Amino acid sequence: MDYDYIIVGGGSAGCALAARLADGAPGSTIALIEAGPPDNSFLVRLPLGLAALVPFRSRRNYGYRTTPQPGLAGRQGYQPRGRGLGGSSSINAMIYTRGHPDDYNAWAEAGCTGWGWDDVLPYFRRNENNERGADAWHGSGGPLNVADLRTINPFSQHYVDAAREAGFPVSDDFNGPHYEGAGIYQVTQKDGQRWNAARAYLHGKSRANLHVVTDALVQRVVFEGKRAIGVKVQRRGALESIRARAEVVLSAGAFNSPQLLMCSGIGPAGHLRAHGVEVHVDAPGVGENLQDHIDVIINKYVAHRDLVGYTPAGLWHLLTQGLDYLRERRGLFASNVAEAGGFLRSDPSLARPDLQMHFLVGICDDHNRRLHLRRGLSLHACVLHPKSRGRVTLASADMRDAPQIDPAFLQAQEDVDTLLRGVRVIRRILAAPSLAQFGGEELHSRGIVSDEALTALIRARADTIYHPVGTCRMGSDAASVVDPELRVRGVEGLRVVDASIMPTLIGGNTNAPSMMIGEKAADLMLAHTGRSGLSVGSASIDTAPRAPAPLTARAQPQV
Repeated sequence: MDYDYIIVGGGSAGCALAARLADGAPGSTIALIEAGPPDNSFLVRLPLGLAALVPFRSRRNYGYRTTPQPGLAGRQGYQPRGRGLGGSSSINAMIYTRGHPDDYNAWAEAGCTGWGWDDVLPYFRRNENNERGADAWHGSGGPLNVADLRTINPFSQHYVDAAREAGFPVSDDFNGPHYEGAGIYQVTQKDGQRWNAARAYLHGKSRANLHVVTDALVQRVVFEGKRAIGVKVQRRGALESIRARAEVVLSAGAFNSPQLLMCSGIGPAGHLRAHGVEVHVDAPGVGENLQDHIDVIINKYVAHRDLVGYTPAGLWHLLTQGLDYLRERRGLFASNVAEAGGFLRSDPSLARPDLQMHFLVGICDDHNRRLHLRRGLSLHACVLHPKSRGRVTLASADMRDAPQIDPAFLQAQEDVDTLLRGVRVIRRILAAPSLAQFGGEELHSRGIVSDEALTALIRARADTIYHPVGTCRMGSDAASVVDPELRVRGVEGLRVVDASIMPTLIGGNTNAPSMMIGEKAADLMLAHTGRSGLSVGSASIDTAPRAPAPLTARAQPQV
């Protein structure tokens, strides 16, 4: 079967691109091909389901591991990534943040024309249905529902009060004029349920020109000369060929988009030949420039009924809260657990925040893979603008094999220094009266106070907070992987549209920016068809999943 456009990856950017492109070019046909399953799972819809989806590799979580990291005392890091419609928006903590305006202005100043703050803000607003209403910073009527938590744990407010007592500013809107400060996060939820990218963009509207195909792994992009003309897809035990008349778009994320480029012959020539891949374009930048938010946690045992814990009383509390959720979609099961946080400066002389905080109403030890029979809380600090740069390389030429992921965590001393200050900020907040009144003791870090000992603790316990970007870098220079219209250099008919195109990591969670990239890419592609960008308008959204139209082996073109 032929299509005009093939989009590889049904995550945050891919869902946004597919829907906007289908609506903007109704005479064109689009195939959205996703390696994982549909998002019709109760655990996906249930906000607290992230506690079960994030810790372990599964049908819905790639559960990647990094190479051993010298900066983490030789440990392998854990890299959960969403697998299935919605991508990582189906397993994330649903936090809605965009980053700082200067993050995007820095992109534009580095040669990414059209990607400054004033350029991208209209796409954030178009994407958004903020339940607080529209203003100069926010949109109303867009597909992505953004809401205040229906139930806020009292300890989340205690955290905000403690941050204020510790001398930090407070913000009630991290996506408005007051980015800096501590506060309660808004979340991508509706009526107490997760509102992932698939529910935002795919469900609730039938589009005859959009075919959504799940459980189909794209093995490589196929070329005719220098032009991308289709893909090879592994599906139901067979290899199918799908042709694209106009363009192929990779939206497989910061790990899998560069992997697919390399498996298709675009990447560092020597590395490709070492894995038996025929070289179409020698592109040394593919897979380089990997950036991620490295994060450190101070967990604290605190015996209080409002906190989550695996005690008899805590389990009874979970049961009663579960019943409340089934009746009213409120309570603990509607929580994203990381209810509060914010953006703080570890040094008042800095021009903008260098730390993001996440406050959790339970113990989070080793990505929640290590459980404790006590109640408690945890406070995270991550490096917003890391200096370390890693890479993604091939383990083999088969997309079924996980790529080699080397984030080079804490390779740069500046990142170590920032996390060290971050630990001191955490303790400063925990020691403020609003939290100190509940007592408790630190887990893993009790009694560790010297810089040397805290640095050893950081190297022994820090890991990702799940925001990898940058491996298909956008830029105007010849070494960049894609140009500012997201076209892959050296070939025709091929783009990358996801967080991998970010030249530098934004100062916040990456889910909303990934959807923004999908939104903007749709307009870039529509402009080449002679159609203008979509206007901001209301969207009809419901929760009923739409069955994907099947691709069949019958009459498949040989590409």
